[in-house]
Amino acid sequence: MNNLFITILVFFLPFIFFDSCVVLGARILTGHWKPISNVTDATVVDIGKFAVDEHDLKDHASLKFVRVVSGEIQVVAGMNYKLTITTVNGGLENNYVAVVWVKPIQKSRQLVSFKGPI
Repeated sequence: MNNLFITILVFFLPFIFFDSCVVLGARILTGHWKPISNVTDATVVDIGKFAVDEHDLKDHASLKFVRVVSGEIQVVAGMNYKLTITTVNGGLENNYVAVVWVKPIQKSRQLVSFKGPI
């Protein structure tokens, strides 16, 4: 029974995390942070925008997303994206580090942390 479960899990894992695997362009190890090779990928940019928007809502801030500077991804029960994001506020650019937990199957996202400026 365990072997059947492992076989099914190994078979379906790539389908579950397909979008994230494309972003990484490499294999993913559970629990380890792996650099994101293409931070201009639409999925990564969308997650960066989400992080800034959520931060603005929670902290009554008025940051505006500019770009994702760098990022890492970690497989958990879903995916953690740790992104360094450039924002602008009143003409002043600053970088922040955001962690967003993405659960692709449930199509949900949660801002775990938003720190900075760094």
